[in-house]
Amino acid sequence: MDSNHDCFMQMALEEALRAQAMEEVPVGAVLVDASGRVLAGGHNETISRCDPTAHAEILALRGAARRIGNYRLLASAIYVTVEPCVMCMGAIIHARVGRVVYGAPDPKWGALGSIYDFARDNRLNHRPEIVSGVLADRCRRLMVDFFARKR
Repeated sequence: MDSNHDCFMQMALEEALRAQAMEEVPVGAVLVDASGRVLAGGHNETISRCDPTAHAEILALRGAARRIGNYRLLASAIYVTVEPCVMCMGAIIHARVGRVVYGAPDPKWGALGSIYDFARDNRLNHRPEIVSGVLADRCRRLMVDFFARKR
């Protein structure tokens, strides 16, 4: 999977653009299995679903779990355009996702070092591998431009 980080992050960016087209915060996620098969994708839909849990990562986790018939997503990787929040990292850890790959850090909500660092907390029973900064400029620019238009 390592050689495909850019490819999978590009897919996550395409998901983020779907969110943006819906006037949702443009965050996208793609979850892949150990062989590199895409299991599910998702983008933020909190506004359109009136659901505070409808983050890109949560929707991707739900779709992948349904697809394989198991909530444990062992040896999988989730690609996310922005550093996951506390809620999403909690779900990622519960699902036993093996790797989290993200683009841009999130200084206001990030749970992989920006505010909290769930991946390094030895009190938790699962600690995924973390890869940060994949297509970071493009991921960051999408968020910056979105919020600039909103203000």
